[in-house]
Amino acid sequence: MIDFAALRKEFPILDQEVHGKPLVYLDNAATTQKPRAVIRAIVDYYEQINSNVHRGVHTLSQRATDAFEATRGKLQRLVNAAHEHEIIYTTGTTGSINLVAHGFRGLLTPGDVIVVSQLEHHSNLVPWQMLAQHTGATLRYIPILPDGSLDLDEARRLIGANTKLLAFNHISNALGTVNPVKQLTQWAHDVGACVVVDGAQGLPHRPVDVQAMGVDFYAGSAHKMYGPTGIGMLYGRTEWLEKLPPYQGGGEMISTVTMAQSTYAGLPFKFEAGTPNIEAVVGWGAALDWMSAIGMGALMAHEADLMAYGTERLTAIDGLVLFGTAPEKSAVLSFGVADVHPYDLGTLLDQQGIAVRTGQHCAQPIMDYYRIPGTVRASFAAYSTREDVDRLAHGLERALRMLK
Repeated sequence: MIDFAALRKEFPILDQEVHGKPLVYLDNAATTQKPRAVIRAIVDYYEQINSNVHRGVHTLSQRATDAFEATRGKLQRLVNAAHEHEIIYTTGTTGSINLVAHGFRGLLTPGDVIVVSQLEHHSNLVPWQMLAQHTGATLRYIPILPDGSLDLDEARRLIGANTKLLAFNHISNALGTVNPVKQLTQWAHDVGACVVVDGAQGLPHRPVDVQAMGVDFYAGSAHKMYGPTGIGMLYGRTEWLEKLPPYQGGGEMISTVTMAQSTYAGLPFKFEAGTPNIEAVVGWGAALDWMSAIGMGALMAHEADLMAYGTERLTAIDGLVLFGTAPEKSAVLSFGVADVHPYDLGTLLDQQGIAVRTGQHCAQPIMDYYRIPGTVRASFAAYSTREDVDRLAHGLERALRMLK
């Protein structure tokens, strides 16, 4: 039995006061805090094995390479990729999606269709807009329903014979909606389309099996799952990774180089130009070990309890409206109060030591759908507690009294 309240002691940053109040950190969908195990792994890397990877026969380089590649193996097992070379290191989910979008510049022509959803983070929308502009392909959107779920009937209609790409998120960062990945993927594959899934919120909160889901690409970020910023992964099915051209040129991604031309390395190095963020990869490996020790089942149960309790507490507040009430949600409560700007609520909560996110959450089309300037978003992690929810509810009640 995991004592989730005790987990807080493993996160040094949580042991502080903000404006004279104990910190309540509820901005986990933006980034999670890091346990001592991750911090220690990064310090140990610099103190003991700091060296460039894949480039030296000396002992430190070999040790650094082993630690660097060990994380790739952990990620392969985490998402059940068929091969370790199907895991590409990137700068994060945004970098992963841009890698794929850039690769499709030579594969699409006018008349081809890219389908995305209205539920997307800008990182899974803007690259496809840019791709459509570059290739002349048509961009079509799966609309959302009032509860924040996708209109699956419309999705089925939009995914047609000319569809070449389908891109959507596993879990919405703004609303917490969990999408039916396997069903959408099957519809796309029925017409021969490629499927790209933004898993930034999926990896921290749900088990991921890319083979069972059938997806062609799945992207994620370390910092959403207790790891460092600036590092992420792209899972790509081997046949697709071999089909796409390199995203960047430079060291590491080459096989031979002459003044006239170059040939490229095999997977995964074809997409990993330059010196990588080695210490972040090592830290991510420690974060994966930390999460594995807890278990995804225990994390999901803990977050489900907080979601149920938080929904009960917040909906009891007069005038508060929850946005995103899909049947399956994960770790996010997004809300607002009529005639109160989210920024004002967020500022008054911060003065009480409560950290939440306010605004459009890089998902402006969702806010446009609800005709609101933005929401206040409370998002949970392993170290979140019912006491945090109580502090949030009391803080909101106090803030609303001040604003009246």
